[in-house]
Amino acid sequence: MINRLFKRSTLWLVLLALLAATITVLIAERPGSFASLSFLNEPGPAPQPLEPPSPTVKDTPKPLSNRIVEYHITVQLDAEQKTLTGAQALTWKNPGTQPVSELYFHLYPNAFQSKKTTFLRESGGKLRQDEMKSDSFGHMTIESITTQDGADLAPSMQFVQPDDGNKQDQTLMKVRLPQPVNPGGEATVKIRFSVKLPRVFARMGYTDDFVMAGQWFPKVAVYEKKDTRGRAEEGWNLHQYHGNSEFYADFGMYNVRIQVPTNYTVAATGFPTKPASDDGTKKTYQFYAEDVHDFAWAASPNFLYFEEPFSTPHVPGVKIKLYLDPAHKTLKDRYLYAAKRALAKYSEWFGTYPYSTLSIVIPPPGGNGAGGMEYPTLVTGWEAAGNTDSFELERVIVHEIGHQYWYGMVASNEFEEAWLDEGFTSYAEDLLMASEFGVKSNFPLESTYVTSPEPLKQASWLYGGHGRYADNVYTRAKLVLTGIEKQIGQKQMLRVLKTYFERWKFRHPGTSDFQTVLESVTKTSWSEYFEQFVYGGSMTDYAVEQIQTRKVKQDDKTVYENAVLIKKYGGHYMDVPIRFHFTDGSDVDKSWDGKDPQVLYTITSESPIEWVAIDPQQTMILETKRINNFMQVSVDDKWKVRWNIGIVKLIETLLNGVAW
Repeated sequence: MINRLFKRSTLWLVLLALLAATITVLIAERPGSFASLSFLNEPGPAPQPLEPPSPTVKDTPKPLSNRIVEYHITVQLDAEQKTLTGAQALTWKNPGTQPVSELYFHLYPNAFQSKKTTFLRESGGKLRQDEMKSDSFGHMTIESITTQDGADLAPSMQFVQPDDGNKQDQTLMKVRLPQPVNPGGEATVKIRFSVKLPRVFARMGYTDDFVMAGQWFPKVAVYEKKDTRGRAEEGWNLHQYHGNSEFYADFGMYNVRIQVPTNYTVAATGFPTKPASDDGTKKTYQFYAEDVHDFAWAASPNFLYFEEPFSTPHVPGVKIKLYLDPAHKTLKDRYLYAAKRALAKYSEWFGTYPYSTLSIVIPPPGGNGAGGMEYPTLVTGWEAAGNTDSFELERVIVHEIGHQYWYGMVASNEFEEAWLDEGFTSYAEDLLMASEFGVKSNFPLESTYVTSPEPLKQASWLYGGHGRYADNVYTRAKLVLTGIEKQIGQKQMLRVLKTYFERWKFRHPGTSDFQTVLESVTKTSWSEYFEQFVYGGSMTDYAVEQIQTRKVKQDDKTVYENAVLIKKYGGHYMDVPIRFHFTDGSDVDKSWDGKDPQVLYTITSESPIEWVAIDPQQTMILETKRINNFMQVSVDDKWKVRWNIGIVKLIETLLNGVAW
């Protein structure tokens, strides 16, 4: 790596062409990597159009991914007007077996151009606790689009709306090519574009002089091969930008030049290939990244910058970069400690972190629209405001770094199977917080949040609003994974996740691919579990439905016949524990397989039943209505009067502790 003492193999030379003068720069993104890059000329003092770098990156030895895309982008920030001006050259490789005659591009900033877009219709201008400012809109304009040979593609540009037919939505664009791209062939398209940034909301925009550029460039869609995530035939995976959905893209290489006012500092995906240049008016940064599927950057004149090298047996060497808002300047060590522990444990549990950098951006107060988000090798924490006495500061960093694995390297389709990222990351976050900070999640409480369970393998916009989306793909998904862990043990669960990561990193797995890994490691069929809790929208709900007790004579002795009816109202759980407590203080514990709609227990005892509890130790992770798990009876000489004190048990659960 540049200026770094880590265990790396041979450094490779990177050829940079600047103003017709050839200079050599050492770069080392990972062991054995090199790239020959031809960059655009430095613009002089006089205004001139931006030009994309020449797309001449060659294949490097031992790539980690299939590298379908190659981006060369120059972007200039106008800090006064809050606009971006960009020039991009994209080279796309056809991974399929059929000729392809068109390309599709995601124009994500157009989600903010009016209240009629699909994103704003579905979200109502709100995401999490963040709300779009009523007077702030944003958009992307395609100024020109041509082939490498200069053929004008603009006449063929067409906005498409495959999900809802909303003609006011311009977040997905189709362009017809003059010649089909044959299997294994490539096409290069040059695009000039501009972006009007909204006030920061939903992962992009500005607040005061802070800028978050997420999803800021025209991004080509994913062309899926046959059998990708179970696909029957190859073709484009096409979706608009929805209120709940995040993203899906192919791996490749990014060569990005970013021009900002001279007093700004830039954080970005990848690593700089040379020091930033400064002509007294503007500062120019050059970043390079390979084997990533997105590129994001943030800029501010107020960042406090810190960096520390870090390595472990599973992290060959990484430079942790912290871009801290001054409001949190005293919290530097907490951010860095959280990042180090997350990298150390995730790499131990799941697999090696292969990149040379990890950047952490802390937005300023009022910038939470950019907070709590992940991009390849770059994450954002919450805004620098509010109470920092709890571990929430660390939790956000831990969560977002977890995304480097399940979003960044195991590149699931977040349009259609968001749980494979959010659920896995939430599960990993819980493990890390318990392991490193002693903060354990209250699963019995969290299961009660899921009041509207829906299938996990489902398009993000089909959930009934953001609340249901979050309850399912975050909370219910991690509970489903924890339910698996409870049956096979944490050690074997980590084996499953490590195997899944190693088998599917830098690819595009689907839900069935994870199920296959789970079954191969555990040598057990999980079809029934997945049908209920993954492909179906079940939670478990077992209830003590009725208790009847009566005195009888038996061998000249008074005994009690107790009849207890247990019913199932949700999915079934293996080995449902039930405790029968008697007035003499004794207990009888039984286990039910939970498959039938109901079971009737008849118990003869010397004392009457006082109460019955299902899952008294609260081990059933997916039990969602514990209010009906408990029933107490009042003893009477005749048939017994029963009463339900589930509310009391719920209060006891609440008092046991709350963890997000």
